[in-house]
Amino acid sequence: MSVYDYSVTTITSEEKALSDYKGDILLIVNTASGCGLTPQYTGLQHIYDTYKNSGVTVLGFPSNQFKNQEPGTNEEIKSFCELNYKVTFPLFAKVDVKGENAHPLFDYLVNNVPAPHHTGDIEWNFVKFLVNQEGQVVKQYPARMEPEAIEQDIKKLVNGEPLE
Repeated sequence: MSVYDYSVTTITSEEKALSDYKGDILLIVNTASGCGLTPQYTGLQHIYDTYKNSGVTVLGFPSNQFKNQEPGTNEEIKSFCELNYKVTFPLFAKVDVKGENAHPLFDYLVNNVPAPHHTGDIEWNFVKFLVNQEGQVVKQYPARMEPEAIEQDIKKLVNGEPLE
């Protein structure tokens, strides 16, 4: 199994096979517009802008599971992200990321992070998962870790170097 075995719904309600990203490095993040961590959109957009030509794609998945910090519709979320953070990386329809209604992609991500890079369940908005070019989850980062702190690992994957 890999992330390529899943399909998701885009924020504009289109079905998207994650196999469309085969060969890319993916940074998959659960997001929210009304969270104290929402300014991380700036860092996520920076990573996307900096590395998209090197085969890195950021994928944002809004979720309203943490203190109702993403109550809007998909249209409202898309507009908020574009207007306030100039987000151009792919956004997807609002999903549950944990619990019995969790999207299967997030169950897969949480359960397939190799030790010692697994930080546990998704504890809050902006938990990040780094996926290599083969579709395998290689690292999980806690919500409070700023995207800029992940950049070194992304550079290593882009350069074919091992992660520590």
